[in-house]
Amino acid sequence: MIQVLTSAWALLLGMFLLMVGNGMQGTLLGVRGEIEGFSTFEMSIVMSAYFAGFLGGSRMAPRMIRRVGHVRVFAALASLISAVMILYPTFADPWLWAIGRVIIGFCFSAVYVTAESWLNDAADNSNRGQALSLYMIVQTLGIVASQALLLTADPSGFVLFVIPSVLVSIAVTPILLSISPTPAFDTTKPMSLAALAKFSPLGVFGMLILGGVFSAQFGMSAVYGAQAGLSVAQISTFVATFFVGAVILQYPIGWLSDRADRRRVIVLASATGVAGSFMGMVLGGSFAFLLLSAFVVGGVSNPLYSLLIAHTNDYLEHDDMAAASGGLIFVNGLGAVFGPLVVGAIMESIGPAGFYLFTAVLFVILLAYSMYRMTQRPSVPVDERGAYVAMSQTSTTPVAWEIAQEHVIDTYEESEDDSRVA
Repeated sequence: MIQVLTSAWALLLGMFLLMVGNGMQGTLLGVRGEIEGFSTFEMSIVMSAYFAGFLGGSRMAPRMIRRVGHVRVFAALASLISAVMILYPTFADPWLWAIGRVIIGFCFSAVYVTAESWLNDAADNSNRGQALSLYMIVQTLGIVASQALLLTADPSGFVLFVIPSVLVSIAVTPILLSISPTPAFDTTKPMSLAALAKFSPLGVFGMLILGGVFSAQFGMSAVYGAQAGLSVAQISTFVATFFVGAVILQYPIGWLSDRADRRRVIVLASATGVAGSFMGMVLGGSFAFLLLSAFVVGGVSNPLYSLLIAHTNDYLEHDDMAAASGGLIFVNGLGAVFGPLVVGAIMESIGPAGFYLFTAVLFVILLAYSMYRMTQRPSVPVDERGAYVAMSQTSTTPVAWEIAQEHVIDTYEESEDDSRVA
């Protein structure tokens, strides 16, 4: 762990500041949109635009990096993010905000690809798992910390838009000045969706469903809070609780998945998500129950993401694991693009309760399909499975997936070596 911090502290610090800026602007727009009088459906378009841009950026970033290099891509896109953030309060129009969100989503995706390739270069077989864990923890802590900054100024003014813009600008400094040399960059040719679906139908379908669940949390939770009449302090606490639950429940669920049929764990986590969603829908008038529901829903949705990755890997050869990542990310991204649009339409029709109705329905679908898949083929024996690796949907790109897949392969090979020695 110390070795990872020593070699990658600048990268981790920069990523923390980037996530603070990203988490802050997402929640702030939900609050400010209510102040500006934007409709729920207009805000759903704004929030969906980020995921559309992110999906495009993750596919184009490798080409940009190969053409001009990591440093130029990182610096140019971070500057563009900072500029767009400062323009939001100047042009209070939902369609212009949507364009800005597409740009920011694209830029953040490319910035993450750049940063993660640096992380991969800084790690080796002995500490790759620790490096990835630290990276994911720093991301989540950045989003949680960002919610507290919403209380520092009036959301109807300019100051709260200036803060994330400045943080993103500062985030570039330690990374560009401290990380050397620039790593080589390469990516694996992705596997087709048809081929991937044959290996793991549950993995592909589950990723689509979780894309919708996650984008509802990350994009529409602040809109829900504003529509439900929560104060800014309550909205920031509500949004942060989703990610606190993700951190706390990630490892217990991961521990269980390495010791039981992963499909049973997916069923259990999905059922828990259904219960948490109904709690928010029925008892959301109490802020304490609202926070508990956010903790539960956020706490199972992120581990489900990692579970589906691990489940998919169980049916792949090692050489195919990295190739599969592109298809799964694309499917998850499609779900994330449509998630805010659907939940926004539901909330427009029936009010704030539509937020939790949407997540409940998606969890029920995933629960039912997981149970069906359990009847179609036997589970993979525990001693033939790869390790569960904690991943986050917040900023996962093909590069982070390849780091995770390399760690899975390293862990599997080490266990095989140990069994031969024994």
